[in-house]
Amino acid sequence: MIIGYTTGVYDLFHIGHLNLLKNAKGMCDKLVVGVTVDELVAYKGKKAMIPFEDRIEIVRSIKYVDAAVPQYDMDKLTACKKLKANILFVGDDWYATEKWQDYERQFKEAGIKIVYFPYTQGVSSTQITKALNAVRGHNLEDVK
Repeated sequence: MIIGYTTGVYDLFHIGHLNLLKNAKGMCDKLVVGVTVDELVAYKGKKAMIPFEDRIEIVRSIKYVDAAVPQYDMDKLTACKKLKANILFVGDDWYATEKWQDYERQFKEAGIKIVYFPYTQGVSSTQITKALNAVRGHNLEDVK
């Protein structure tokens, strides 16, 4: 059985998220999705518009997702090992960065393949948040 793993905040769930999950599920038998907890989102200097409990329920309800689990830290290698994942799915914005080249070596040593998916052009939660704030008359600083 091939187990795949991916993570994300999944705030303001959009077609790019769905595309990633659909494509990932097509490459594995079981897809486990880590949903970033609110505390980790805050650590990254952001604030989720949708609370963690709602975000994980949305992800858990997607037909391509076999299990949704909380993501408490950025250690994807440990999560993959714990879940016995064979593949880690990530967005291609990380591809060939120095940080991910090091991760690729570590994952390869652990026997875990990294698959990069292209981001859906023109769609991101950050862009959606900015647009909503502009329409509602909020300053971006109000949401942080």
